[in-house]
Parts: sequence; C-alpha cells; structure tokens
Amino acid sequence: MAELELGQHCAVADCRQLDFLPFVCDGCSGIFCLQHRSRDAHGCSEVNIRNNSVKPDQHRSYPCSYRDCNGKELLPVLCPYCEKHFCLRHRHQSDHECEKLDTPKPRMAATQQLVKTIIDSKKSEEAKSKKCRGPKNSATAAKVALMKLKMHAFGDKSLPQTERIYFQVFLPKGNKEKSKPMFFCSKWSIGKVVDFAASLASLKNDNNKSTSQKLRLCHAASGEALPFEHTLETWLSDKDYPLYNGGNIILEYLNNDVLSIEDTDSYFS
Repeated sequence: MAELELGQHCAVADCRQLDFLPFVCDGCSGIFCLQHRSRDAHGCSEVNIRNNSVKPDQHRSYPCSYRDCNGKELLPVLCPYCEKHFCLRHRHQSDHECEKLDTPKPRMAATQQLVKTIIDSKKSEEAKSKKCRGPKNSATAAKVALMKLKMHAFGDKSLPQTERIYFQVFLPKGNKEKSKPMFFCSKWSIGKVVDFAASLASLKNDNNKSTSQKLRLCHAASGEALPFEHTLETWLSDKDYPLYNGGNIILEYLNNDVLSIEDTDSYFS
C-alpha cells in the first residue's frame, strides 16, 4: 500500500522537519514547523518591510473559524487544506470538520478486508471459536470494568461526563508500566487520542516526524492499527470490530508498512 503523502516540510534550511499541521507565515507566506512559526524564529523576510512601513498592532489576534468557538490565537494557525484560521484546539482537520477532509472509505474497506484475511488464515480453530463469542464477552467485560475505570482513570478533567470514553490502555512491549487506565473525548480523532495517551504515559512520540516507526492505537481483538484521521466515536459504533467503553486498547510502535498486531493476547497475559 502506498504511503499517504501528508504534511509539509519546514522551509528553514537547517530544519526541514515534516509537520502534519504546518504553520503558514502571514508575512512571507512560507511553511514552517511549530519551532519556527514565529517571524523571528525563521528570520522572516517581511519583518523589516512591515516594521518600517506599518506599525504593528500589538493587540491583534486571530479568531477561530470553527462554529461557536470563541478561541483566539496571537499567531495565525492556518489549516493547510481549507486555509482558514483556527485555535490550537481545533487545528486538526477532524476537530474543525474541515470541508476539505477526504475520508478514505474505499482504502479503509480494503485495509479491513486485508486484516480480516490475515487473521482468518493464521488463527487456529480455537481462536476462531473464541472470535465468534468474543463480541458478547467483550461487551459484558467492558461494562463490568467501566465502573472501576471511572474511579482510577487519568484524563482531561474538563471533559463533560457525557463525552468521556474509558479504556484500559496497554502500553508498548518493553515499557516499565504494562497498562494505564485513561479516558478520552469520544469526538477526538485517533491521532489526538494517541498524542494524549503518549503524554499521560510519558511515551516517546515522533508521529509528527518522518520516521520508520509510528506510535499506533490498535484494536484489542483484531489487532488492527486504527487510522489517525478516524474519530473515536466512529469505532465505538463499528459493526464488525467495535471498541467498547470500558474495554481494552493497545498502544504499540509499528513500522509504516505494518497494518496490525498479530498476537494481541500477549499484551494481556
């Protein structure tokens, strides 16, 4: 499968970092990473011209374009797809329901079919019978575990109770801590869930860089690496392999060409 061409490289010659949500300078119109987004940081060519001709407005701010959001930023945070200003909370395409968001449904369907084929061909008869009764057992186990998770889970306390989704997050193999109870917002993208979970568990996260491995969120039953652009609530309502509020999920470092974890049971034993 061809790798998606996402993000742009920072225009600073000594940096060239690949950023999936780059910043556009409103002075020179260059593309920059978070570190070099300010004019001083990238030596903006328009700074001297603007300073000599127009006195800058010290109180200027950039309001978020997302509906009903009153957030503002002192520096422009432009979506490179729809080219509108947003606050940091809504800068991801899925978070501001970007009009240019391209949901790869055919690609996702093909990926799911490939993962199912691999699973069916490698699972033993015992694993297959377990899979048949798995959804009911998983749903029941999740309901039992949910109450315990609510008492001990880590997360953003400002999230409304109605939007909180709880998981026992199993961390990458080799990590000192095996798992950690966490909760997330049901409306978050999978990419945002990964970033937040990595922060809570103090995991290395280079997903914004062009590396051979990415930190992925994987389904506890199928082992499938969930696409970054999908939302959490999409997988909660999935017909074939749904996630359960109170259930398990896996965080693991995977190569870019790896689509799933083969042995998910090894994380729980």
